[in-house]
Amino acid sequence: MTLLRSLLFNVLFFGWTVVAVFVFLPVLALPPRTVLRVLRLWAGVIAWLLRVVAGLDYEVRGRANIPAEPVLFAFKHQSAWETMMFALLVPDFVGVMKRELAAIPLIGFYLSRMGMIAIDRAGAATALRRMVAQARERLADGRSIMVAPEGTRTAPGEHRRYLPGIAALYGALGVPVVPVALNSGLFWGRRTFIKRPGVITVEFLEPIKPGLDRRAFLAELAGRIEPAADRLAEEARARYLDAR
Repeated sequence: MTLLRSLLFNVLFFGWTVVAVFVFLPVLALPPRTVLRVLRLWAGVIAWLLRVVAGLDYEVRGRANIPAEPVLFAFKHQSAWETMMFALLVPDFVGVMKRELAAIPLIGFYLSRMGMIAIDRAGAATALRRMVAQARERLADGRSIMVAPEGTRTAPGEHRRYLPGIAALYGALGVPVVPVALNSGLFWGRRTFIKRPGVITVEFLEPIKPGLDRRAFLAELAGRIEPAADRLAEEARARYLDAR
């Protein structure tokens, strides 16, 4: 049953995405926030398809930890799920993404028009300076920044070194960092066809105030995200996966 539901979801997912990409092309001439509203519409349909077709829903914890002002969101990146659904979780944001995504035909136009920050991961110091400069512009425009500290998707239970980018943003921008833990990788794994039924949990943790030195900040950030992500994975395994 899971295989059939996953097959149907994937067909509908790609079908809806192709339709949306072409139908909303005129929106690319409008301001970035209007393009973001289109992203929310697209993501809302995907969330509905996941719930109805694949039996995969989500819940959000810790909304009270989301400040009213623009901040940095540092999230445990496990799946393609959060890159799409983040638009449904916070009001206004831009993401830091690898430059290759901006080169995807048509989709790259949408990402660029939304104001996403594309970085060359091989660009070292030059790429960091460009990322910080663009992040300053977005924050000045009242938009939060979403970034994956590990720079790539990691499997549940896997812990990678946090990259310099998040520390550079924290030190240069002087705004709180909201750590975000989740367990999406248990249900929608990297490069996997199967979408397992259950409930993905996203938890916004207590913000880290500006002012820490680089080493203390990275230790504090990892010390909040990693245990929380492990806890959420254990909860999901016990409730949805081990029970089967």
